Amino acid sequence: MRLLVLALAGLSAINFCGNGLDDAYAQTWPTQTVKIVTPFPPGSGGDVTARPLADRLAKHWGKPVIVENRPGADGIIAINTVLNSSDGHTILYTNGGPLTSNQVSYGSKLPYDPTRDLVPISGGAEVFVGIGVPAALALGSIADFVQLAGSRAGQLNWGATPGSLDYLIPGFFRKAGLSLERVPYRDVVSAMQDLSQARLHFYVAGVATQLPMVQNGTVKIIAVTNKVRAPGLSDVVTADEAGFPELRYEAFLAFFGPRSMPATLRDRISVDVRAIGADVELSERFNAIGMKLRVTTPAELEGIVSDERARLAQLTGPGSLSPTR
Repeated sequence: MRLLVLALAGLSAINFCGNGLDDAYAQTWPTQTVKIVTPFPPGSGGDVTARPLADRLAKHWGKPVIVENRPGADGIIAINTVLNSSDGHTILYTNGGPLTSNQVSYGSKLPYDPTRDLVPISGGAEVFVGIGVPAALALGSIADFVQLAGSRAGQLNWGATPGSLDYLIPGFFRKAGLSLERVPYRDVVSAMQDLSQARLHFYVAGVATQLPMVQNGTVKIIAVTNKVRAPGLSDVVTADEAGFPELRYEAFLAFFGPRSMPATLRDRISVDVRAIGADVELSERFNAIGMKLRVTTPAELEGIVSDERARLAQLTGPGSLSPTR
């Protein structure tokens, strides 16, 4: 009987079941390798922030922390991996799309509920989002692009990383009276190749993914969508400064746990992430790739997600973000 009780207690801890063991479990966690699952391919902006965070957490926890890339299906594969894990040591590191725009894109077909199946732990980074154009177009501003696109109606195209930008950018074009065809891309590498060769004319994505092409002179970032200018790109204005506040958008990367994660463990992990967030070297490393280290409390992260959902609801209409199931 005693062995049965111990076995059941261990199973409860592994499956994050809420009970009196939560406090003790949170204090001793982790007891094995921690897996950080991301929806990003290796080498992408999200991936290159996940890995240094994982390294710092491994040192902090004294246990291995690995990053598992599970790209595809707009983050659904990664989220299902986390939700279906039973080891008690698997967490999610994602951008906002799987928690916001997926609900609009998939509706009732979305296989998880963004508001119920995932719990916020801590922010990881603020992503500086750049509006990139081919250097060959010799454009200096958003206004220049609007003028060019207006004079070449139906001849130019655009692209963006999937998520809320799928709805934000078309809204901007409608307001400006422009007609551009969207080109869908399976990966950012293909998009950047086309942008650098002027086969793609307007691309909105993380600054980190555009920097190599900016540095080799084939792509120019004419504005960032964030409230403030990007580190290392102090000469590039914000969309607000350029006179286009409708393009304001702040992307984030953050940690989430499965719904069954006890609040005590969530809070413990959040405290630890915020502890490594004080690392000046790590902050400088993020800045160098067009990111900003941004760690938060669970409540602050929940507020960030809520703000993006509210902005998206304005773009897509009432009821677009209603519960999926």
